Amino acid sequence: MELRNIAIIAHVDHGKTTLVDELLKQSGAFREGQMVSERAMDSNDIERERGITILAKCTSVEWHGARINIVDTPGHADFGGEVERILSMVDGVCLLVDAAEGPMPQTKFVLAKALALGLRPIVVLNKVDKPDAEPDRALNEVFDLFSNLGANDDQLDFPYIYASGRAGWADESLDGPRKDLSALFDMVVRHVPAPRQIAAAAEPFRMLATTLSADPFIGRILTGRIEAGTLRPGATLKALSRTGERIEQFRVSKILAFRGLTQTAVDEAVAGDIVTVAGMTKATVADTLCDLSVDVPIPAQPIDPPTISVTFGINDSPLAGRDGNKVQSRVIRDRLMREAEVNVAIKVADTPGGEAFEVSGRGELQMGVLIENMRREGFELSISRPRVIFKDIDGVRNEPIEEVIIDVDDEFSGAVIDKLTGERKGELVEMKPAGVGKTRIIAHVPSRGLIGYQGQFLTDTRGTGVLNRIFHGWAPHKGPIQGRRQGVLISTEAGVSVAYALWNLEDRGRMFIGPQEQVYVGMIIGEHARDNDLEVNPLKGKKLTNVRASGTDEAVRLTPHVKMSLEEAIAYIDDDELVEVTPKIIRLRKRILDPHDRKRESRKE
Repeated sequence: MELRNIAIIAHVDHGKTTLVDELLKQSGAFREGQMVSERAMDSNDIERERGITILAKCTSVEWHGARINIVDTPGHADFGGEVERILSMVDGVCLLVDAAEGPMPQTKFVLAKALALGLRPIVVLNKVDKPDAEPDRALNEVFDLFSNLGANDDQLDFPYIYASGRAGWADESLDGPRKDLSALFDMVVRHVPAPRQIAAAAEPFRMLATTLSADPFIGRILTGRIEAGTLRPGATLKALSRTGERIEQFRVSKILAFRGLTQTAVDEAVAGDIVTVAGMTKATVADTLCDLSVDVPIPAQPIDPPTISVTFGINDSPLAGRDGNKVQSRVIRDRLMREAEVNVAIKVADTPGGEAFEVSGRGELQMGVLIENMRREGFELSISRPRVIFKDIDGVRNEPIEEVIIDVDDEFSGAVIDKLTGERKGELVEMKPAGVGKTRIIAHVPSRGLIGYQGQFLTDTRGTGVLNRIFHGWAPHKGPIQGRRQGVLISTEAGVSVAYALWNLEDRGRMFIGPQEQVYVGMIIGEHARDNDLEVNPLKGKKLTNVRASGTDEAVRLTPHVKMSLEEAIAYIDDDELVEVTPKIIRLRKRILDPHDRKRESRKE
C-alpha cells in the first residue's frame, strides 16, 4: 500500500482540527452511526475547554489504495516545540490559512521550519465561505510570505486549494461543486512525495523518537517514523542518544499503528510508516531506536530555546494542604521532570534550597497549561511572576523580542500604539487597514513588556481587539520597563471575610474576594486605587448598639469582585508576590522572604 505522511500546520483557530474531523469522516474512518464528538482529535480536557490544540496527535486514513498518516499540530506559538519535532516525521505539510485573516504569526513560524526542511507545502485557503473572506488577497499574502522566508522556486510554485473545513468541501477553483474533500485527498496523494521505502527496507532498522507517552498496560511508548528497515514484535533494539551514546538495549513488546482515531497492534511495520513502539524503559524524545549493528544516530531537529522562566515552589501559606494531596517538593519535582522529558520546549532546574524549581518555557500560556494540569492532578503550588531569559551575545546583554500582530477597531488604535511604543519600549513596524473600520498593527516588543499586557489590551480595546505574538529574535536590552502601576490591598487578619468590611473598603480599590471567604495575614484581597500597598482588615464587622432607629441599618450592596483566571493572576503579580494555586482556588499573596532572598533583594536595591 502506498504511504503518505503529512502534517497540518496553521495559526491558532484557523480550522486545522475541524478539517481533520471531516477528513476522517469522509475517508470512512468512522463506522455508520458512530457517535463522534466535535474536534475529535482534541482529546485533552483543557484542549476541549479552550478550543485550542496543545499536543500534536497522529491519525491515519485510507484513500483509493493509499494510506495517509496525518499529524494535527498546535497553532499557538507557545507550543511550537511540538510542531518542530513533528515536521521531521513527515514528507509534506498542508498549510491552512484563514481566507479572511490571511497569514498570521504562527503561520510564519511553522512555515519557516517546513521550508528549511525542504518540504513543499500545499496551501489550503480555509473558511472561504465566510462573509468577509478575501481568498485572492490571502493567496497573494501567502506567496509574499513564502518569498520573504527564502523559499526556492519549487516551493514557490506551491499547489493551492479553496476549502471550508466546517462545511466539509474543498475545490481547486472558487466556483467548484463544493461537495466533498476528494480534491484535497487527491492533491495530497499527487503532490506529497512517498517516503523512501523500497531501498530502505533492506537497510538495518532505524527510527527517530518524536513523541513520548505512557500506557497503563504496556508502559513507556515512543512514536516516530521508521527511516529504514522492517520491525516485528520481539525484535531486539538499542537506543542511541543525540551524541551517539548507547542508552539501553531492549526487546520490542508491541508495535502499534494509527488506524483512524485508534491505535492497532500490528505484526510488521515497514520503512516510511509512523508507528508507536513499546518495550523500552529509558529511551526518550530525540533518541534513535535502531538495530544493534547501527552506531550513528539520526540527527534531531534543534528546538528553539525558552524565553521565559517561572519559579514553581511548595505552597507554604497558612491554608496549605487543605485542597490538594500532592504538596511535597519531591513530588512536585518528579512531576516537573516527567513534563520536561515529554515536552522538549520546557527546561527544569533546581534552585538553592531545593524547595523551588526554575521552569523555563516558551510563553505564559504554556506555563499556564502546565500549572492547570498539575492543579487538576491534586498539586498545590506557589508560582512566581514570569521573568524573561536574557542572553549575552558578544558581551552585550540581549533580551527576547516578540513580533506582535494586532487587529483592532480604528478608534482604539491610538491607545494601543501609545502603550506598546511608549510604556513597553516596542517599535512600530507596520500599520495598515484590515477591513471595514479595522486596523492591523505590527510591532516588535520586548517580551518583558508583554507580560501582563493582555488584560490592559482588552480594557483599552473594550474587549474587541485580537492580539497574536511570536518570538522574533534577540536585541540589546531596552532599559527599564514600568510594571504594574497600582498597589495592592493586603489583609492584616486571618479568618473569614465580612461583607460589611469589604463594603467599607470599596472606595480603596477593586476587590479580589467576596464575603465568607477564608483569608490570612499577607494575602492580597484587592487592588489599591493608588500606587502604594495598603494593609486593611477584611474581618471588621459592624459595631452593635442597643439603638434601633429607622435608617440606621444600611443595606450592604457589594460591587461584584474580580475573579482572575490562572494566566491573568500570574501576569498580574509583581516580583515580591506569588500566586497560590490549589485544585479548588487561586489566591494572591505577598512573598515571604527567607534570609537568602532578603540578601538578594538588598543587593538589587
